[in-house]
Amino acid sequence: MDENPASQWMSAARRTPQEAKFFWTGGPVEVAPDTWFASLGSGATAFATRDGLVLVDTGTRLFAGEMAERIRARTDLPVHTAIYTHGHIDHAFGLGAFLAEGQAAPHVVAEERMAERFARYERSPRHNAAVNSRQFGGRDLDPTFQSEELRFGFPAYEPTRYYQHSLELDIGGTAFELHSCRGETDDHTWVYCPERRVLCPGDLIIWGVPNAGNPQKAQRYPWDWAKGLRAMAEKDAASLCPGHGGPVVNDPGLVRRILLDTAAFLEEVVDRTLAVLEDGSPPHVDVVRRVELPESEAPWLQPVYDEAEFIVRNVIRYYGGWWSGRPSELKPAPRTEVATELAALSGGAPALLARAVDLAPHNMRLACHLADYALEAAPDDPAIAEGVSALYTDRGSHESSLMATNLYRSAAAAALTRRPSA
Repeated sequence: MDENPASQWMSAARRTPQEAKFFWTGGPVEVAPDTWFASLGSGATAFATRDGLVLVDTGTRLFAGEMAERIRARTDLPVHTAIYTHGHIDHAFGLGAFLAEGQAAPHVVAEERMAERFARYERSPRHNAAVNSRQFGGRDLDPTFQSEELRFGFPAYEPTRYYQHSLELDIGGTAFELHSCRGETDDHTWVYCPERRVLCPGDLIIWGVPNAGNPQKAQRYPWDWAKGLRAMAEKDAASLCPGHGGPVVNDPGLVRRILLDTAAFLEEVVDRTLAVLEDGSPPHVDVVRRVELPESEAPWLQPVYDEAEFIVRNVIRYYGGWWSGRPSELKPAPRTEVATELAALSGGAPALLARAVDLAPHNMRLACHLADYALEAAPDDPAIAEGVSALYTDRGSHESSLMATNLYRSAAAAALTRRPSA
């Protein structure tokens, strides 16, 4: 891993033209009169009004300072109101950096379920640090993700006003529409400023396959997400300021196409998954295998962060519960016992690993199953650990989504610690 998440993010931004759209860093871009968008790790939009600035999202504690400097190059107005599109650390934790010296505490507006999210973070800080270390750094419990800058819990500036369903605000003579929409989170808000025709969808648009599958995170809602995108498309937005990636400026046709294309993509994943579930409710892994995944050439629907296969699994989780459907997995034996028995039948853990290496060039998915069993049967064998680590390093290098790439990198690093799983 690079020395910090910022350098990790920037190195990722240099991979491919498609990924560069998601990892776009820049601004401030004037997306409408007296309205600026900047992004570093995530996006923030500033609307100048007679009463002060209205901010939609505020970045992380780590990156907000630089984004605030960029915005402050255009305006020195105090922050009157901040709107959090959702409670993730890269959107709701950086407000302090934007505040003018000596200004009054700003109003902070959010969807009502955000308080529950922050309470969950307070109860599971080490878990959140671990899953984000794997997702963004490719290893477990990297010290960077346990630092105060990336601590999970309640932000320094908590919401002062919660709303349900929708809310209209008039701030300094400028109107803002807030609409709730379950999507990546259950506390999501999208914001529209009709006078300036600026749409801020938060992470409902990220210049990539929607983050509706994320293997480590809480339930996502692609069916409601699609409805929200279609509602946004009915607005007359000319500019779009996404949760991640660069803005679309003064191009209403492109804004509408991005929204509708993304809605259709999510609907296809949901409909195709449900069709397979309805066909006898097969075991979950068989559902995933049978769903024909939609593909798109559009730059806003490339699997640079999440991917369609993971979205299928989130649909299954919502409709199908936690059991995989395999009888042996209802009350399974410890994995180490299964691995030890399979290794004995195969001639030992080295034989399992050797077979995994042989399979890898033409069936990497199957090879990784055997590699896992080899490691779990012989967790203290350094040769097995090194072989498994090399296999997962190779697999991660061929993945397109950040999610899969870094989880396989994490598996490669974890293999070298030789920790058997239960």
